[in-house]
Amino acid sequence: MRADQIDSREVARRIAWSRRDFLRSAAGVASAAPLFSFAPLRALAQLKNQKVVVVTFGGGARDEETFAPEGQENIPNMVKTLFPQSTFYAQVVNKGILGHYVATASLATGVYETFNNFATVPPDNPTVFEYFRKDRKRPLHDAWVVAPSNGFNHIGESGNRAYGEGLGAGVILPKHLLQAALPANGSIDYAHLLRDNYETPFYTPELAGSEVEMRQLEDVLKFSVSDFVHHAMSLSSPDELSVYIAKQLMRQMAPSLLWITLHDIDIAHSGTYSLYIDGIQRSDRLCLELWNAIESNPEYKGRTTMFILPDFGRDSDVDAGGNGFQHHRTGDPLSRTTWMMVLGPGVRQGVVIDRPVESVDLAPTIGARLGFSARFSKGTPLTEIA
Repeated sequence: MRADQIDSREVARRIAWSRRDFLRSAAGVASAAPLFSFAPLRALAQLKNQKVVVVTFGGGARDEETFAPEGQENIPNMVKTLFPQSTFYAQVVNKGILGHYVATASLATGVYETFNNFATVPPDNPTVFEYFRKDRKRPLHDAWVVAPSNGFNHIGESGNRAYGEGLGAGVILPKHLLQAALPANGSIDYAHLLRDNYETPFYTPELAGSEVEMRQLEDVLKFSVSDFVHHAMSLSSPDELSVYIAKQLMRQMAPSLLWITLHDIDIAHSGTYSLYIDGIQRSDRLCLELWNAIESNPEYKGRTTMFILPDFGRDSDVDAGGNGFQHHRTGDPLSRTTWMMVLGPGVRQGVVIDRPVESVDLAPTIGARLGFSARFSKGTPLTEIA
Protein backbone atom coordinates (compact mmCIF):
# COMPACT_ATOMS: atom_id res chain seq x y z
CA MET A 1 0.00 0.00 0.00
CA ARG A 2 1.32 3.44 -0.93
CA ALA A 3 2.21 5.93 1.81
CA ASP A 4 -0.31 8.46 0.52
CA GLN A 5 -3.09 5.85 0.81
CA ILE A 6 -2.10 5.18 4.43
CA ASP A 7 -2.04 8.91 5.18
CA SER A 8 -5.45 9.38 3.55
CA ARG A 9 -6.98 6.60 5.64
CA GLU A 10 -5.46 8.02 8.80
CA VAL A 11 -6.90 11.47 8.06
CA ALA A 12 -10.32 9.93 7.37
CA ARG A 13 -10.14 8.00 10.65
CA ARG A 14 -9.28 11.16 12.58
CA ILE A 15 -12.18 12.99 10.95
CA ALA A 16 -14.54 10.20 12.05
CA TRP A 17 -13.20 10.22 15.60
CA SER A 18 -13.55 14.00 15.78
CA ARG A 19 -17.21 13.73 14.76
CA ARG A 20 -17.78 10.90 17.22
CA ASP A 21 -16.18 12.72 20.14
CA PHE A 22 -18.07 15.92 19.45
CA LEU A 23 -21.43 14.19 19.17
CA ARG A 24 -20.88 12.07 22.24
CA SER A 25 -19.94 15.10 24.32
CA ALA A 26 -22.77 17.19 22.90
CA ALA A 27 -25.54 14.65 23.39
CA GLY A 28 -24.16 12.03 25.78
CA VAL A 29 -24.55 9.23 23.25
CA ALA A 30 -23.52 5.60 23.14
CA SER A 31 -20.84 3.77 21.21
CA ALA A 32 -21.51 1.03 18.68
CA ALA A 33 -20.75 -1.75 21.18
CA PRO A 34 -24.34 -2.44 22.32
CA LEU A 35 -25.37 -3.12 18.73
CA PHE A 36 -24.05 -6.65 18.71
CA SER A 37 -27.09 -7.85 20.66
CA PHE A 38 -29.53 -5.88 18.55
CA ALA A 39 -31.20 -7.23 15.40
CA PRO A 40 -32.95 -4.51 13.38
CA LEU A 41 -34.56 -6.95 10.97
CA ARG A 42 -36.25 -8.75 13.86
CA ALA A 43 -37.50 -5.37 15.07
CA LEU A 44 -38.93 -4.74 11.60
CA ALA A 45 -40.48 -8.17 11.21
CA GLN A 46 -43.82 -7.09 12.67
CA LEU A 47 -44.00 -3.91 10.60
CA LYS A 48 -45.61 -3.84 7.17
CA ASN A 49 -45.58 -1.32 4.35
CA GLN A 50 -42.14 0.02 5.13
CA LYS A 51 -41.16 3.32 3.53
CA VAL A 52 -37.82 5.03 2.89
CA VAL A 53 -37.04 8.73 2.46
CA VAL A 54 -33.52 9.66 1.33
CA VAL A 55 -32.23 13.22 1.67
CA THR A 56 -28.88 13.97 0.10
CA PHE A 57 -27.20 16.95 1.71
CA GLY A 58 -26.12 18.10 -1.74
CA GLY A 59 -23.27 20.47 -2.36
CA GLY A 60 -21.16 19.00 0.41
CA ALA A 61 -20.24 20.58 3.72
CA ARG A 62 -17.03 20.37 5.76
CA ASP A 63 -16.75 19.59 9.45
CA GLU A 64 -15.48 23.11 10.14
CA GLU A 65 -18.95 24.39 9.28
CA THR A 66 -20.96 21.47 10.69
CA PHE A 67 -19.78 18.83 13.20
CA ALA A 68 -16.67 20.57 14.51
CA PRO A 69 -17.29 22.58 17.72
CA GLU A 70 -17.02 25.83 15.80
CA GLY A 71 -19.58 24.67 13.22
CA GLN A 72 -22.26 23.17 15.44
CA GLU A 73 -24.22 26.41 15.58
CA ASN A 74 -24.99 25.92 11.88
CA ILE A 75 -26.73 22.55 12.36
CA PRO A 76 -28.68 22.85 15.64
CA ASN A 77 -31.56 20.67 14.43
CA MET A 78 -29.29 17.82 13.43
CA VAL A 79 -27.28 17.95 16.62
CA LYS A 80 -30.08 18.52 19.13
CA THR A 81 -33.11 16.84 17.55
CA LEU A 82 -32.23 14.44 14.74
CA PHE A 83 -28.96 12.97 15.93
CA PRO A 84 -30.28 11.74 19.32
CA GLN A 85 -32.89 9.73 17.37
CA SER A 86 -30.43 8.30 14.87
CA THR A 87 -27.67 5.85 14.19
CA PHE A 88 -24.84 8.05 12.94
CA TYR A 89 -22.13 6.78 10.59
CA ALA A 90 -19.11 8.98 11.21
CA GLN A 91 -16.93 7.77 8.33
CA VAL A 92 -18.73 7.41 4.99
CA VAL A 93 -16.15 7.43 2.21
CA ASN A 94 -16.94 8.37 -1.38
CA LYS A 95 -14.35 6.81 -3.71
CA GLY A 96 -16.01 7.97 -6.91
CA ILE A 97 -16.18 11.08 -9.07
CA LEU A 98 -16.87 14.23 -7.04
CA GLY A 99 -19.57 15.75 -9.20
CA HIS A 100 -23.09 16.20 -7.91
CA TYR A 101 -25.10 14.36 -10.54
CA VAL A 102 -22.66 11.47 -10.97
CA ALA A 103 -22.17 11.16 -7.19
CA THR A 104 -25.92 11.12 -6.58
CA ALA A 105 -26.33 8.50 -9.30
CA SER A 106 -23.64 6.42 -7.55
CA LEU A 107 -25.60 6.64 -4.31
CA ALA A 108 -28.75 5.52 -6.13
CA THR A 109 -27.12 2.59 -7.94
CA GLY A 110 -24.59 1.38 -5.39
CA VAL A 111 -21.88 1.54 -8.07
CA TYR A 112 -19.39 4.35 -8.60
CA GLU A 113 -20.71 5.68 -11.90
CA THR A 114 -18.12 7.04 -14.34
CA PHE A 115 -20.06 9.13 -16.84
CA ASN A 116 -19.44 12.83 -17.44
CA ASN A 117 -21.03 14.72 -14.56
CA PHE A 118 -22.44 17.31 -16.96
CA ALA A 119 -23.82 14.86 -19.52
CA THR A 120 -27.58 14.39 -19.88
CA VAL A 121 -27.38 10.60 -19.60
CA PRO A 122 -28.94 8.00 -17.30
CA PRO A 123 -26.84 5.95 -14.87
CA ASP A 124 -25.27 2.85 -16.39
CA ASN A 125 -26.38 0.59 -13.54
CA PRO A 126 -29.86 -0.15 -12.17
CA THR A 127 -31.12 2.26 -9.54
CA VAL A 128 -32.78 1.50 -6.23
CA PHE A 129 -36.04 2.64 -7.82
CA GLU A 130 -35.83 -0.03 -10.51
CA TYR A 131 -34.80 -2.75 -8.05
CA PHE A 132 -37.68 -1.78 -5.79
CA ARG A 133 -40.34 -1.64 -8.48
CA LYS A 134 -39.21 -4.84 -10.23
CA ASP A 135 -38.65 -7.02 -7.16
CA ARG A 136 -41.69 -5.74 -5.27
CA LYS A 137 -43.89 -5.33 -8.37
CA ARG A 138 -44.68 -1.75 -7.42
CA PRO A 139 -46.41 0.83 -9.65
CA LEU A 140 -44.79 4.04 -10.88
CA HIS A 141 -46.46 6.24 -8.28
CA ASP A 142 -44.68 4.37 -5.44
CA ALA A 143 -41.18 5.73 -6.23
CA TRP A 144 -40.31 9.40 -6.81
CA VAL A 145 -37.29 11.67 -7.03
CA VAL A 146 -37.36 15.40 -6.35
CA ALA A 147 -34.19 16.73 -7.95
CA PRO A 148 -32.52 20.14 -7.79
CA SER A 149 -31.76 20.91 -11.41
CA ASN A 150 -32.50 19.99 -15.00
CA GLY A 151 -29.29 17.96 -15.14
CA PHE A 152 -30.92 15.35 -12.89
CA ASN A 153 -33.78 14.53 -15.26
CA HIS A 154 -32.37 11.03 -15.98
CA ILE A 155 -31.64 10.08 -12.35
CA GLY A 156 -34.77 7.96 -11.91
CA GLU A 157 -34.06 5.25 -14.47
CA SER A 158 -30.84 3.62 -15.69
CA GLY A 159 -29.72 2.57 -19.13
CA ASN A 160 -29.37 -1.06 -18.01
CA ARG A 161 -31.17 -3.30 -20.52
CA ALA A 162 -31.92 -5.97 -17.95
CA TYR A 163 -34.40 -3.59 -16.35
CA GLY A 164 -35.75 -1.89 -19.43
CA GLU A 165 -37.73 1.26 -19.92
CA GLY A 166 -40.55 2.03 -17.53
CA LEU A 167 -39.28 0.57 -14.24
CA GLY A 168 -37.74 3.75 -12.83
CA ALA A 169 -38.97 6.46 -10.50
CA GLY A 170 -41.03 9.47 -11.42
CA VAL A 171 -38.75 12.50 -11.45
CA ILE A 172 -39.96 15.97 -10.53
CA LEU A 173 -37.72 18.95 -11.24
CA PRO A 174 -39.27 21.79 -9.22
CA LYS A 175 -37.32 24.50 -11.05
CA HIS A 176 -38.50 23.18 -14.39
CA LEU A 177 -42.07 22.99 -13.14
CA LEU A 178 -41.88 26.61 -12.07
CA GLN A 179 -40.27 27.72 -15.33
CA ALA A 180 -43.01 26.00 -17.31
CA ALA A 181 -45.75 27.51 -15.13
CA LEU A 182 -44.52 31.09 -15.35
CA PRO A 183 -45.70 33.49 -18.02
CA ALA A 184 -43.07 34.23 -20.63
CA ASN A 185 -42.31 37.67 -19.17
CA GLY A 186 -42.65 36.77 -15.51
CA SER A 187 -39.57 34.73 -14.61
CA ILE A 188 -37.40 37.63 -13.49
CA ASP A 189 -39.11 37.69 -10.07
CA TYR A 190 -38.17 34.04 -9.56
CA ALA A 191 -34.53 34.19 -10.64
CA HIS A 192 -33.43 33.10 -7.16
CA LEU A 193 -35.43 29.87 -7.57
CA LEU A 194 -34.44 29.11 -11.15
CA ARG A 195 -30.63 29.12 -11.00
CA ASP A 196 -29.82 25.69 -12.38
CA ASN A 197 -26.22 24.91 -11.46
CA TYR A 198 -23.88 26.91 -9.26
CA GLU A 199 -20.69 25.30 -10.52
CA THR A 200 -21.31 25.81 -14.24
CA PRO A 201 -23.81 28.68 -14.57
CA PHE A 202 -23.97 28.45 -18.36
CA TYR A 203 -24.97 24.80 -18.33
CA THR A 204 -28.73 24.39 -18.48
CA PRO A 205 -29.93 21.42 -20.55
CA GLU A 206 -33.12 22.07 -22.44
CA LEU A 207 -36.06 19.91 -21.48
CA ALA A 208 -38.99 19.85 -23.84
CA GLY A 209 -42.68 19.58 -23.12
CA SER A 210 -44.29 22.08 -20.78
CA GLU A 211 -47.52 20.12 -21.25
CA VAL A 212 -45.96 17.25 -19.28
CA GLU A 213 -45.04 19.59 -16.43
CA MET A 214 -48.56 21.00 -16.30
CA ARG A 215 -49.95 17.47 -15.97
CA GLN A 216 -47.54 16.79 -13.10
CA LEU A 217 -48.72 19.90 -11.32
CA GLU A 218 -52.40 19.19 -11.79
CA ASP A 219 -52.66 15.39 -11.83
CA VAL A 220 -49.84 14.30 -9.52
CA LEU A 221 -49.37 17.20 -7.13
CA LYS A 222 -52.98 18.45 -7.23
CA PHE A 223 -51.91 22.06 -7.71
CA SER A 224 -53.54 24.55 -9.93
CA VAL A 225 -50.85 26.34 -11.90
CA SER A 226 -51.79 29.67 -10.33
CA ASP A 227 -51.68 28.25 -6.79
CA PHE A 228 -48.24 26.76 -7.41
CA VAL A 229 -46.82 29.99 -8.78
CA HIS A 230 -48.37 32.00 -5.97
CA HIS A 231 -46.87 29.73 -3.31
CA ALA A 232 -43.45 29.78 -4.96
CA MET A 233 -43.44 33.55 -4.51
CA SER A 234 -43.26 33.03 -0.74
CA LEU A 235 -40.17 30.76 -0.89
CA SER A 236 -36.63 32.01 -0.60
CA SER A 237 -34.61 29.14 -2.10
CA PRO A 238 -34.73 26.25 -4.59
CA ASP A 239 -34.42 23.75 -1.73
CA GLU A 240 -37.51 25.16 -0.04
CA LEU A 241 -39.35 24.65 -3.33
CA SER A 242 -38.09 21.04 -3.49
CA VAL A 243 -39.23 20.27 0.06
CA TYR A 244 -42.59 21.89 -0.61
CA ILE A 245 -43.02 19.57 -3.62
CA ALA A 246 -41.83 16.54 -1.63
CA LYS A 247 -44.34 17.13 1.14
CA GLN A 248 -47.12 17.50 -1.42
CA LEU A 249 -46.06 14.17 -2.95
CA MET A 250 -46.23 12.58 0.49
CA ARG A 251 -49.73 13.89 1.02
CA GLN A 252 -51.07 13.01 -2.42
CA MET A 253 -49.22 9.81 -3.38
CA ALA A 254 -47.54 8.53 -0.17
CA PRO A 255 -44.71 6.87 -2.14
CA SER A 256 -42.81 4.09 -0.42
CA LEU A 257 -39.49 5.32 -1.82
CA LEU A 258 -38.91 9.08 -1.96
CA TRP A 259 -35.53 10.65 -2.78
CA ILE A 260 -34.90 14.38 -2.28
CA THR A 261 -31.67 16.14 -3.19
CA LEU A 262 -30.97 19.44 -1.47
CA HIS A 263 -28.60 21.67 -3.39
CA ASP A 264 -28.48 25.18 -1.91
CA ILE A 265 -25.10 24.51 -0.27
CA ASP A 266 -23.54 24.38 -3.71
CA ILE A 267 -23.73 28.19 -3.79
CA ALA A 268 -20.26 27.82 -2.23
CA HIS A 269 -18.92 27.75 -5.80
CA SER A 270 -19.68 31.46 -5.98
CA GLY A 271 -16.94 31.98 -3.40
CA THR A 272 -19.23 33.72 -0.91
CA TYR A 273 -18.77 32.12 2.49
CA SER A 274 -21.90 33.66 4.04
CA LEU A 275 -24.12 32.14 1.33
CA TYR A 276 -22.46 28.75 1.85
CA ILE A 277 -23.28 28.97 5.58
CA ASP A 278 -26.86 30.02 4.76
CA GLY A 279 -27.16 26.90 2.61
CA ILE A 280 -25.96 24.67 5.46
CA GLN A 281 -28.33 26.26 7.94
CA ARG A 282 -31.27 25.97 5.55
CA SER A 283 -30.49 22.32 4.81
CA ASP A 284 -30.39 21.64 8.54
CA ARG A 285 -33.80 23.27 8.99
CA LEU A 286 -35.33 21.49 5.99
CA CYS A 287 -34.13 18.06 7.15
CA LEU A 288 -36.00 18.56 10.41
CA GLU A 289 -39.01 19.85 8.49
CA LEU A 290 -39.06 16.66 6.42
CA TRP A 291 -38.71 14.45 9.49
CA ASN A 292 -41.57 16.30 11.16
CA ALA A 293 -43.66 15.80 8.01
CA ILE A 294 -42.93 12.07 8.22
CA GLU A 295 -43.85 11.89 11.89
CA SER A 296 -47.09 13.84 11.39
CA ASN A 297 -48.33 11.85 8.38
CA PRO A 298 -50.22 8.63 9.27
CA GLU A 299 -49.00 6.99 6.05
CA TYR A 300 -45.37 7.45 7.17
CA LYS A 301 -45.27 7.67 10.95
CA GLY A 302 -43.70 4.65 12.62
CA ARG A 303 -42.75 2.83 9.41
CA THR A 304 -40.37 5.18 7.61
CA THR A 305 -36.58 5.04 7.57
CA MET A 306 -34.96 8.37 6.74
CA PHE A 307 -31.39 8.54 5.44
CA ILE A 308 -29.58 11.90 5.50
CA LEU A 309 -26.11 12.12 3.95
CA PRO A 310 -23.93 14.45 1.87
CA ASP A 311 -23.01 13.39 -1.65
CA PHE A 312 -19.38 14.25 -0.67
CA GLY A 313 -17.46 16.95 1.19
CA ARG A 314 -15.44 20.02 0.18
CA ASP A 315 -11.75 20.89 -0.11
CA SER A 316 -9.46 21.57 2.83
CA ASP A 317 -8.21 25.10 3.44
CA VAL A 318 -4.64 23.81 3.59
CA ASP A 319 -4.59 21.88 0.31
CA ALA A 320 -2.55 23.86 -2.22
CA GLY A 321 -4.54 22.36 -5.10
CA GLY A 322 -7.95 23.38 -3.79
CA ASN A 323 -9.99 26.44 -2.98
CA GLY A 324 -11.14 25.55 0.50
CA PHE A 325 -14.89 25.61 1.04
CA GLN A 326 -15.48 26.86 -2.51
CA HIS A 327 -14.81 23.61 -4.39
CA HIS A 328 -14.49 19.81 -4.13
CA ARG A 329 -11.93 19.09 -6.81
CA THR A 330 -8.83 17.81 -5.03
CA GLY A 331 -10.13 14.43 -3.87
CA ASP A 332 -8.51 15.01 -0.47
CA PRO A 333 -9.92 13.23 2.62
CA LEU A 334 -12.12 16.21 3.52
CA SER A 335 -13.72 15.98 0.08
CA ARG A 336 -14.30 12.24 0.37
CA THR A 337 -15.02 11.56 4.06
CA THR A 338 -18.65 12.29 4.86
CA TRP A 339 -21.29 11.03 7.29
CA MET A 340 -24.82 9.64 7.39
CA MET A 341 -27.75 9.81 9.80
CA VAL A 342 -30.36 7.06 9.79
CA LEU A 343 -33.65 7.44 11.64
CA GLY A 344 -36.72 5.23 11.85
CA PRO A 345 -38.25 2.04 13.25
CA GLY A 346 -35.74 -0.55 14.37
CA VAL A 347 -32.87 1.95 14.21
CA ARG A 348 -30.85 2.24 17.41
CA GLN A 349 -30.95 5.83 18.70
CA GLY A 350 -27.99 7.98 19.70
CA VAL A 351 -25.37 5.54 18.42
CA VAL A 352 -22.17 6.48 16.59
CA ILE A 353 -20.60 3.98 14.19
CA ASP A 354 -16.86 4.63 13.79
CA ARG A 355 -15.95 2.01 11.22
CA PRO A 356 -15.43 3.14 7.62
CA VAL A 357 -18.27 2.45 5.20
CA GLU A 358 -18.74 3.57 1.60
CA SER A 359 -21.27 5.69 -0.26
CA VAL A 360 -22.22 2.68 -2.39
CA ASP A 361 -23.39 0.84 0.75
CA LEU A 362 -26.55 2.97 0.75
CA ALA A 363 -28.31 1.17 -2.12
CA PRO A 364 -28.14 -2.38 -0.69
CA THR A 365 -29.05 -1.02 2.75
CA ILE A 366 -32.21 0.55 1.32
CA GLY A 367 -32.87 -2.82 -0.31
CA ALA A 368 -32.67 -4.56 3.06
CA ARG A 369 -35.20 -2.10 4.50
CA LEU A 370 -37.66 -2.34 1.58
CA GLY A 371 -37.26 -6.00 0.70
CA PHE A 372 -35.43 -5.95 -2.62
CA SER A 373 -31.99 -7.02 -3.81
CA ALA A 374 -29.61 -4.39 -5.20
CA ARG A 375 -27.94 -7.26 -7.01
CA PHE A 376 -25.53 -5.27 -9.20
CA SER A 377 -24.43 -2.95 -6.42
CA LYS A 378 -20.80 -2.99 -5.33
CA GLY A 379 -21.76 -1.98 -1.80
CA THR A 380 -22.59 -3.99 1.31
CA PRO A 381 -25.72 -3.64 3.47
CA LEU A 382 -24.91 -1.82 6.70
CA THR A 383 -25.32 -4.50 9.36
CA GLU A 384 -26.19 -2.07 12.16
CA ILE A 385 -29.45 -1.07 10.47
CA ALA A 386 -30.03 -3.61 7.67
